[in-house]
Amino acid sequence: MDYRMLCVVLLSFLAYTNAEQVKFVDCGSVQGKVIEVDIVPCPQQPCPLHKGQSYTVNVTFTSNVASQTSTALVHGVVAGVPVPFPIPQPDGCKSGIQCPIEQQKTYSYVNQLPVKNEYPAIKLVVEWELRDDSSKDLFCIKFPVQIVN
Repeated sequence: MDYRMLCVVLLSFLAYTNAEQVKFVDCGSVQGKVIEVDIVPCPQQPCPLHKGQSYTVNVTFTSNVASQTSTALVHGVVAGVPVPFPIPQPDGCKSGIQCPIEQQKTYSYVNQLPVKNEYPAIKLVVEWELRDDSSKDLFCIKFPVQIVN
């Protein structure tokens, strides 16, 4: 094996180890079914989220309904209390989904999760919803994270 091939294999391995399929709980995906959730970078679980950095969240799901629009709502659940967690692009149609959404089609929703420096260093649960044009959840997932310095 030459050195170039070895470098390609090692770089591929490093990229793979930086993303992990995230264990999640479905919290009410009425209008769709979640297939998988990935967060990059997330080398372990709960995902350590460093203050001042942004993370890519990719949710693969199948829609059970047609919808002209989709809107994301994100909350950090701390001690059972949901606190709004603002994301830069709440419009799902601008986050990897080509709208209108079609029934029984699979989509890859991709968005950024920015972690502000002001956030406290704590463990919490992220609740991420994507709603259709009748405000019903295409998906609702919860996954644990830990905000770190």
